[in-house]
Amino acid sequence: MIEYRPLKIALLGAGSVGSQVARLILENRDELAARVGAELQLAGVLVRDKRAARATNIPADLITTEPDALILGADIVIEVMGGIEPARTLILQALNSGSDVITANKALLATHGSELFDVAEQVGAQLYFEAAVAGAIPIIRPLRESLAGDKIKRIMGIVNGSTNYILDRMDTTGISLEQAMAEATKLGYLEADPSLDVEGYDAAQKAAILASLAFHTEVPLEKVYREGITKITSEQMAAAKRDGYVIKLLAICESIAADSEHSDEGISVRVYPAMIPLEHPLASVRGAFNAVFVEAEAAGSLMFYGAGAGGVQTASAVMGDLVSAAKRHVAGGPGLADSVHADLEVLPISRIQTRYQITLEVTDQPGVLAQVANIFAHHNVSIETVEQSAKMIEAETTAWLEIGTHQASDKALAAVVAELESSAAVEQITSVIRVEGV
Repeated sequence: MIEYRPLKIALLGAGSVGSQVARLILENRDELAARVGAELQLAGVLVRDKRAARATNIPADLITTEPDALILGADIVIEVMGGIEPARTLILQALNSGSDVITANKALLATHGSELFDVAEQVGAQLYFEAAVAGAIPIIRPLRESLAGDKIKRIMGIVNGSTNYILDRMDTTGISLEQAMAEATKLGYLEADPSLDVEGYDAAQKAAILASLAFHTEVPLEKVYREGITKITSEQMAAAKRDGYVIKLLAICESIAADSEHSDEGISVRVYPAMIPLEHPLASVRGAFNAVFVEAEAAGSLMFYGAGAGGVQTASAVMGDLVSAAKRHVAGGPGLADSVHADLEVLPISRIQTRYQITLEVTDQPGVLAQVANIFAHHNVSIETVEQSAKMIEAETTAWLEIGTHQASDKALAAVVAELESSAAVEQITSVIRVEGV
């Protein structure tokens, strides 16, 4: 028997996600009440335009363009508007009024997360954001709660479904980046301006959120190293496949220990395309799916996999947060404060240890390989593999070298590439890509 008073839910936004959230609240009213111990009443849905088409039918009497009364009368506010403003202002208004807030807004959390969490802690409210990273995949709650007593060493994830679809199509069909992007656009995976996805901005926002949770440290978005996929070619994809790898856009967050050259320790947060071995679990993530691979000291290796986008999938994560928030209201007690007090330094990309795969077009002369090898040795980078081939181009023979390195600092590897670019023995560097998961 439900004895607790009804809880009023304000929904900000009625796009692809918001419409599905509204539908699930209305259709599953009785079941949600039984799970929570209180009726969940959808008090209203804030929209910009009452006449706009919706993915689902929302009763007209719930639609409003006036946020103040809706927010001030709510117990729980769900924000699925996207963007920075007015979402930030409305969430702050909700928190300051004592409401718990659920958001799917990764851009807002990556840029203003510390401000929002501080306000929530001050007023005893709770900020939930499971849907902000990797859609339906439950990754925020495990990092925030289940693994809170463990020590996370590394997170490596595919957190942008659009770019994973593009790279997967290039890998499986041999089509170009431009052709794969055209397919992704037709399917609705890419916006009219695709740079948020293909230049890695979306993945960087999610990496900042994951790193802040995993390492209990505030991670400013501007300190996340970012490279997109726009320079990946079908030739690189074919070469990777031939060598037993696949190229994925990876978000990587890891702890960096002090070493012989650096006395400080910290964390690295970065996004870039990289080759990973076909036997690595992330290599099998196809299409627009996402996956996050977590390495923890006690728990070991954990893999989270599923749909990383989509209205109903993301709505599922929002609804999970809604049930948690509603149960907290029924049970009482203060909100769960996030731990961001480790104050670890976010280190530059030069501090990471990684591997490179470098393809060079070189002059076809004796001693060229030795000259190239000396450049690597000069920067203390060890060569692991060398493949040499020759091609006839316009009646002249051109030699090609594909060089795989052992693990070295990214600073040293970047210095190798810079010297190769200025070497008389090197006609051009046709490909430079990092190797992860080895």
